Amino acid sequence: MSVHQILQDAEHRMKAAIDAMTHDFGTYRTGRATTTVLERVHIDYYGTDTPVSQVANISVPEPRQLYIQPYDKSMIPLIERAILKSDLGISPVNDGGGIRLNFPQMTEDRRKEMVKQVHARIEQARIAIRNVRRDAIDHLKALEKKKEITEDEVKGNEAKVQKHTDHFVAEADEVGKKKEAELMTV
Repeated sequence: MSVHQILQDAEHRMKAAIDAMTHDFGTYRTGRATTTVLERVHIDYYGTDTPVSQVANISVPEPRQLYIQPYDKSMIPLIERAILKSDLGISPVNDGGGIRLNFPQMTEDRRKEMVKQVHARIEQARIAIRNVRRDAIDHLKALEKKKEITEDEVKGNEAKVQKHTDHFVAEADEVGKKKEAELMTV
């Protein structure tokens, strides 16, 4: 692996850590209805673990309501059970043709709990980014041991890796602050 490939791989993996964190933030309930909150809800669809979004049409008829309309009406009880088992904290309402999910206004305690989850997820992303940095530096040092690059090149490239690390840690913090502000907005 060349120095250029090591740096590119490190940058790609750091960006992937930010993308994963951002995707996870989409599944956090904020008091407004979004279809992404159902991404973690799966049902047993003829022996296969399947996301609800693949067996039903999900719409947002009102700002704090989701409507799940299964393609097969016999799936309604399965979807209801899956939602009850999930950690959404919402009771599904079966209207015969589909399921309504009414999102209540979040309490102050729930908002603070969600902010703690956001902080924990930011820390996970920081750890992932620092692990990528460590791996990249280890690869650079391995190249130095093989006499493919000099000690000065290792130091210069370590600085580049640290620059990428600082950038992505700052980006993780920024994305986290935006999500925290979104959660604390009433």
